[in-house]
Amino acid sequence: MLAVIGRRIALALPILFVVSLLTFLLVPFLPGDPATAILGESASAEQIAALRSQLGLDLPIGERYAQWLGSALTGDLGQSYFSSQPVADVVAGRIGVTLSLACAATVLTVLVGVSLGAAAAVRGGALDRVAQVVVTLGMSVPGFWLGLVIVIVFAIWLRVLPPSGYTDLFDDPGKWARYIILPAVALAAGATAAVALQTRAAMLGLMNQEFVRTLRAKGISPRSIVWGHLLRNAAGPIIAVVGLQFITMLGNVVVIEQVFGLPGLGSLIFEAVNRLDLPLMQALVLVMALLVIVVNLISDVIVAWLNPKVR
Repeated sequence: MLAVIGRRIALALPILFVVSLLTFLLVPFLPGDPATAILGESASAEQIAALRSQLGLDLPIGERYAQWLGSALTGDLGQSYFSSQPVADVVAGRIGVTLSLACAATVLTVLVGVSLGAAAAVRGGALDRVAQVVVTLGMSVPGFWLGLVIVIVFAIWLRVLPPSGYTDLFDDPGKWARYIILPAVALAAGATAAVALQTRAAMLGLMNQEFVRTLRAKGISPRSIVWGHLLRNAAGPIIAVVGLQFITMLGNVVVIEQVFGLPGLGSLIFEAVNRLDLPLMQALVLVMALLVIVVNLISDVIVAWLNPKVR
């Protein structure tokens, strides 16, 4: 197991280096100039040149990257151009919102997706056909469109849930749940469909195996066979898909957080790009890449623990 973790960490370091380098090389090609965005269009050429020099934007790209990398290795990701706060503090203040949303959506994905996929595989017939329709819809409907629909239905028409806003989980769990449920549903729709599809396929692949027939011959109840044996044996591929879907959710939060007004990393990415806040953009890309690597590591470790062949 330690060998699996060691290999994944060894692969993660060059990936983070390449991501940071590509980000640094590509960000300057974004349209617009950070100094002009800060000072406004009415600023003189001398003022813009002075600010560019102050921000280090007049330095060669290689020298800028070397300075940034040296600081990043000590935990200093620079200062935001607009708030003048340390970028690490800005990101730390927003990351909890995104992680709580992604985790809530993942819980919904596992509960609904695994249950739906298992029921479709075991019972078949009409339930299987209904499940396949639901899965197709879940994979086809864009998350932002579903988010707008459920806001209209549950927040505007029925008025049972707030349309936007956020409360920290540790400040008021009940209020947090009311704010997070709608965006979590919108974020989880596609992931739930993918997990249901994988669960159904894995269960169908196991149901005709010899050990299942032996369990049935021993008089083990169908419920015990499904929950105690089939799902346990199908857990590896299901967990792998859940990990991939969590990563997909991290990409989708940019839109979902905008729809529901959540102050997370997704909204922060949108703000940083609009304002051409280069240090913040670079840090956000690095943090998102790090989250992807960590999720992949956790998923790989769990799969390796469940299936010794993977080790």
